[in-house]
Amino acid sequence: MKLLVVDDDGLIRDSLKMMLELEPDWTAHTAKDGNEAIHLCEKEHPDVVLMDIRMPDCDGVEATRIIKEKMPDIKIVMLTTFTDDGYIASAIEAGAEGYLLKSTPADGIIERIRAVEKGAMVFDKGVRISAKKTTETSFDELTERENEILSLIAKGLSNSEIASQLFLSQGTVRNAISVILEKLDLRDRTQLAIHYWKNA
Repeated sequence: MKLLVVDDDGLIRDSLKMMLELEPDWTAHTAKDGNEAIHLCEKEHPDVVLMDIRMPDCDGVEATRIIKEKMPDIKIVMLTTFTDDGYIASAIEAGAEGYLLKSTPADGIIERIRAVEKGAMVFDKGVRISAKKTTETSFDELTERENEILSLIAKGLSNSEIASQLFLSQGTVRNAISVILEKLDLRDRTQLAIHYWKNA
């Protein structure tokens, strides 16, 4: 897997690069800001980008927006110290597939990178705790249960995790997601999460 680490702190960049390249068949490039990240994405076309938010010149949210417009198949995970709801919503709206904290253990970062590469959205548990508004949002066209499932999708939970949390079968969760997609006229889980965060 090809990765790109974007952070204006050289020590963090180099540490993450070394950590990621311990994984078999993983290679990592680094960039010091959003502009360099955009250039390297065009040149190297990585599978997954770990993107800091606050950087000089071009921040992580703007870089994410530009990269996703030009190369939508590149997966981007925000890796930051900030749990503010505004940052989360901005990142997801820009197209990011995940939002992790720099305090996440190394094995947790690697596990979530693998999940994103396979098409999942991922959120750090600390982010879930901070995003309290996710429990308060309601979409009138959905039932109470469908709203619950949508909020958990937006927090990055898998079907099995949703089933476990709501005491449902995975088949019931899959069927409910199909109904939610139809009601909201959306295509997939990623669009559901983006729709949720835009309207939360």
